[in-house]
Amino acid sequence: MESRKVESLWSHLHWLVVLGEHKSFTAAAARLGVSKAAMSQHIAELERATGVSLVQRTTRSVRLTEAGEQLVDHTRDAFARIAGGFAGVRDLAATPRGLLRVTAPVAFARQQLVPRLPEFLRAYPDVRLELDMSDRLRSLAPEGFDLAVRHTAAPPDTHVAWKLAPTRAVLVASRAYLRRRGTPQTPGDLGQHACLHYPRPEGAPAWTFVAAAARGGSQGGDAVTVPISGPLAVNNSEALRDAAAAGLGIALMPDFSAQSALEAGKLVEVLPRWRSIRAFGDSLYAIRPYSSQAHKAVQVFVAFLQQSFGAGFTVK
Repeated sequence: MESRKVESLWSHLHWLVVLGEHKSFTAAAARLGVSKAAMSQHIAELERATGVSLVQRTTRSVRLTEAGEQLVDHTRDAFARIAGGFAGVRDLAATPRGLLRVTAPVAFARQQLVPRLPEFLRAYPDVRLELDMSDRLRSLAPEGFDLAVRHTAAPPDTHVAWKLAPTRAVLVASRAYLRRRGTPQTPGDLGQHACLHYPRPEGAPAWTFVAAAARGGSQGGDAVTVPISGPLAVNNSEALRDAAAAGLGIALMPDFSAQSALEAGKLVEVLPRWRSIRAFGDSLYAIRPYSSQAHKAVQVFVAFLQQSFGAGFTVK
């Protein structure tokens, strides 16, 4: 009788594990696809069954009590193994299927990823894709994401990562701006120009360059750091691209953001014999939380991204 009672609470235990990860009834309910009321009821039933308080509630969040933490510690790994086993059996199917939750930076997603998604979804009609466009670095497993696209120099070693494409930062301006203000010949000339840039928390804004033959600073002389200023700082490369195309100044942005405007002639590259360093990551990666295997929808989506972006973002 006692074992049957415990078995009837298995789903309650899983919900407690998810609540412990999210520290919010609302977020945990969304992760599980249930109502907040059902979530609260399950936890209350589990507390009655154990006879102890498992959750401490505040107006802003919840946290597990010592008893709740102990219960989660004893059950979390078991549920992870169950999920892994289920995924492995599900992936015996020949056709990738199910919900695939992906997070990607806003500008990259809008400019490069979303236009390619119809091709993928037509190829895999049984896959449903939920795309979170956010510049905030999401916690993948706790927030229920299967995959993230990250623009970085080095992916976290706690995750499984696939390199999708090399990238570089490009300095661009409109022809109208350059006719009006002149074309810089060296990085030092940028001090006399309106520079459109990402806001950075540390110190005064500055850009660092090396000679093009010395990308990464390994050859061709020392890095040159130039203090810059301008009328606009914004943490979105699409906004920088559009402001530069409108003639507001010279902007530094990833090549994948500048590519279409350069090809259309709305922007031209400035200081092409120099390369910016330290401003952005030098590669795009697909990463997923570490586990023994990824379900088939993740595998085929990563393969699609590698094929689609493998050549990089050639600036013509």
